Amino acid sequence: MTEDFYCEEVLSGKTAVQKVYETDRVLAYYHTRPFYEVHIVVFPKVHIDSLLTMRVEDNDLLIELLEVIKHVSAQVVEEYGACRVLTNLGEYQDSKHLHWHVIHGKQIKEDGAR
Repeated sequence: MTEDFYCEEVLSGKTAVQKVYETDRVLAYYHTRPFYEVHIVVFPKVHIDSLLTMRVEDNDLLIELLEVIKHVSAQVVEEYGACRVLTNLGEYQDSKHLHWHVIHGKQIKEDGAR
């Protein structure tokens, strides 16, 4: 995997994705290699390494990101009854671009929602 899958593959168009929801600054799509029965990734379209590197100047973007996560999560809860929302940090974060997972159902692949 590349160091930043979201910039290098998704935003560049090299890897096609099935979009779930999109704003000018945030994209939500079905994971290309899902670890769960329902596995959606939400990320900002500008590069931010992780939640830990966000700056005060990023607060508006963080609010927009959380609004998209809320919207997508509400859709999953409406359809399936429940979901989990998580982000990975440090060594757990395979792609060094801030992203969140909205997941539901049984784990279908090992290594969790990385």
